[in-house]
Amino acid sequence: GHKNSVLELHWTADGDNLLTCSPDKTLRLWDATTGESVKCMKGHQSFVNACSVAPKGKPLCVSGSDDGTAKLWDFRRKGAVATFADRFQVTAVAFNADGDRFFSGGLDNDLKCWDLRNDSEPLMVLPGHTDTITGIACAPDGSHVLTNAMDCTLRAWDVRSYAPEERCVKYFVGHQHNFEKGMLKCGWSPDGTKVTAGSACRNVFVWDFDSRRVLYKLPGHDGAVNETSFHPTEPIVGSAGSDGKIFLGELA
Repeated sequence: GHKNSVLELHWTADGDNLLTCSPDKTLRLWDATTGESVKCMKGHQSFVNACSVAPKGKPLCVSGSDDGTAKLWDFRRKGAVATFADRFQVTAVAFNADGDRFFSGGLDNDLKCWDLRNDSEPLMVLPGHTDTITGIACAPDGSHVLTNAMDCTLRAWDVRSYAPEERCVKYFVGHQHNFEKGMLKCGWSPDGTKVTAGSACRNVFVWDFDSRRVLYKLPGHDGAVNETSFHPTEPIVGSAGSDGKIFLGELA
């Protein structure tokens, strides 16, 4: 398997495989039934910080690396099928709901939207964060994108075609980033009414999207909460921490 940490993990759209990325400069595709590594994707020149799987359409994934590029991969082909060059390290990536675009964030603090058919320049560049973007998540309906950053804000961006010029429409506060500089992620509830994020203060945060109010601040971890994720059907949020533990928290 990987020769270093696993930094991110996602199911493929069909549920048959898992995708992982690592500082060993590779991505791997795993058979979820046997646990075997079925594909190793090499091409990045430095740490692979993030990965995302296309939610529909062709079997594609995108990766972001310290080599200053995002790469598009087709599971049926050898090597990357496209390289999207950026000026700084890429620390977070996420496909949109339709699978024809993806978003990236990195050390220049800007959220960028890329069209898969054009690797020469981003479709949109959205400034606003004042420190590195560590997590990106697209809303279930595709209308908004959520970003978590080291400036201790969680921001929501309207990415619809006819959105207002100022696309940063909401920001959520309460959670913390600290000297550990962890790649703290974020996520949406399946119905799009709540958002959640990791925090260095060891709590799991859940906000109401419309009012921006903190609905839940769930303790339990003995280290930074690196990732949080809503259950697809039940009112449960899962969290993974630097303490090596996974917690499931029930929401009333």
